Amino acid sequence: MARSSTPKFDASEVITNETIRIIERGVLPWRKPWTAGGSSRPLRVGGESYQGVNNFLLTMRTVMAGHSSPFWMTIPQANALDAKVRKGEKSSVVVYYGQSRNDAGGQEDQEESDDRSEEARTFRFQKSYRVFNACQIDGLPDSFFPDPEPAPEHPPSEPIPHMQAFFDAIDITTVFTGTEAYYLPPVDKVYMPSITRFQDPRNFYGVWAHELAHNADVRIMPRRSAQPVALWEDRRGVSA
Repeated sequence: MARSSTPKFDASEVITNETIRIIERGVLPWRKPWTAGGSSRPLRVGGESYQGVNNFLLTMRTVMAGHSSPFWMTIPQANALDAKVRKGEKSSVVVYYGQSRNDAGGQEDQEESDDRSEEARTFRFQKSYRVFNACQIDGLPDSFFPDPEPAPEHPPSEPIPHMQAFFDAIDITTVFTGTEAYYLPPVDKVYMPSITRFQDPRNFYGVWAHELAHNADVRIMPRRSAQPVALWEDRRGVSA
């Protein structure tokens, strides 16, 4: 019988590529120097926290996608709650590492060498599955959309006069709103959180400069119609 030519799914490769893709988008989400409120810990459908690389990866996904719910679940879990994942929504990969025991040997075999047979019967494995954030699912109870936690309090940052004057002189529109920092090419505008969300005002100007650099990137290397969208998006990482 001929073997299938379909390549085997590699969860580690998928996670690595996803991490690289997020880094190339610009500001690293785990180095976010401002407060945004909301839960920062991804949760399973039963309320348990994800651990290890799953916590790291889903936190990045939450930040980059702007999800307001900390809950993640599989399609069968959503269906069990009489809810449905919206068509076209993109899933996220999570992994599970565990170990299992093979008890195929008889009782006499087990008694011959406890240490060696124990080692032979135990093996480690990795499984992967796909989950969706509650914000990607219709019909879930309100309990999956808790009120965001208040942003940590800190003394409000004040503008640094000479730095503010420098940025104000730049002829690029910046809109101060929301809790995310990004440059939006279709409208040619930079969006920034207010300086009051930053504990250190120098970080505010650093993030602002980073987003303005994306605008400069577009002006210096304008997109041609024949160029693929992927290349256009990759250029956003030049200033990272």
